[in-house]
Amino acid sequence: MSKNIWDIFAPVYEFAMRSQKDIYDFMYERIGEVARGKDVLELATGPGMIARHIAPHANHVVATDFAPKMIETARKAKNPENVRFEVADATSLRFMDKAFDVVVIANALHIIPEPSKALAEIRRVLKDDGVLIAPNFIFRADGKRNLWQKLLSLVGVRFAHEWTENEYKSFLKGNGWTITENCVIKGRIDLAYVECGKVIPFANF
Repeated sequence: MSKNIWDIFAPVYEFAMRSQKDIYDFMYERIGEVARGKDVLELATGPGMIARHIAPHANHVVATDFAPKMIETARKAKNPENVRFEVADATSLRFMDKAFDVVVIANALHIIPEPSKALAEIRRVLKDDGVLIAPNFIFRADGKRNLWQKLLSLVGVRFAHEWTENEYKSFLKGNGWTITENCVIKGRIDLAYVECGKVIPFANF
């Protein structure tokens, strides 16, 4: 999916996600706890919803997105002083090795054509004892889409990967991560909330 569709949705994204309030309230609380006192990188921040909510707990948050309009929208909000927003490609990051204690990528790996590249970059910039937080929308095991998923397709939001819960966890494990926490939160589209640590050593052949 090109960044253009997300540039178009930038002004209304946060409003649209109000239908997933229970999911986001859970993420704000849980991610805030994990991020307490830590240096955090968020990828695919969108309009900065998660970054703004976890920043009061964190030491510093760098929040990035591939779509410039998303970053523009995020910067217009009332943001804590310890948050910095910038445009970045999750598959090619400018940050130094082992620069962050926590990396967050929420509801994004399924829209990246080559998500393994993003995980490789996350692995590089995350400290060896760091935490990857990778909540992701999941699909039903029977392959059927609900009405909300059908509506998203009609307006141009399409997923490069339509993982079930088990497929998503297998994908993460296959790319060198061990799952330390996970649960499924029900919503218009269900969310697999996952926290991971690095498998060391790991080589992605």
